[in-house]
Amino acid sequence: MPKTQFAVQMGMGTDLKGQDYTKAAARAVHDALHRNFLTAGAAFDLPLDRMIVDIRVGVGRPEAVDLEVVKSEAPVGRVTVEAVQGGLDIEMMGHTTLIANAIVCASWDVEIAQ
Repeated sequence: MPKTQFAVQMGMGTDLKGQDYTKAAARAVHDALHRNFLTAGAAFDLPLDRMIVDIRVGVGRPEAVDLEVVKSEAPVGRVTVEAVQGGLDIEMMGHTTLIANAIVCASWDVEIAQ
């Protein structure tokens, strides 16, 4: 069956002084997931454990992100995580503030009637 996207959620996370890209990325995913209440699965009687969760986070140094920590922010589903170049590193008052952006897509393998 084809993978069919049901929801796209976006979020932003920061680490104000610690310069921890994983922390900023995890906060961005948490922000994306906790702004919404996903009802699509229940509406179509789709099991949560079969949901496909694709996460992409943009940060200044993608190689510095612990993907397993970011993955743990998703409470259900078959989760994949990718860190890509993005976000923003900015000097503020003698500290580097990290800003991460996340996009989280929820899909299921379902057949769409034509």
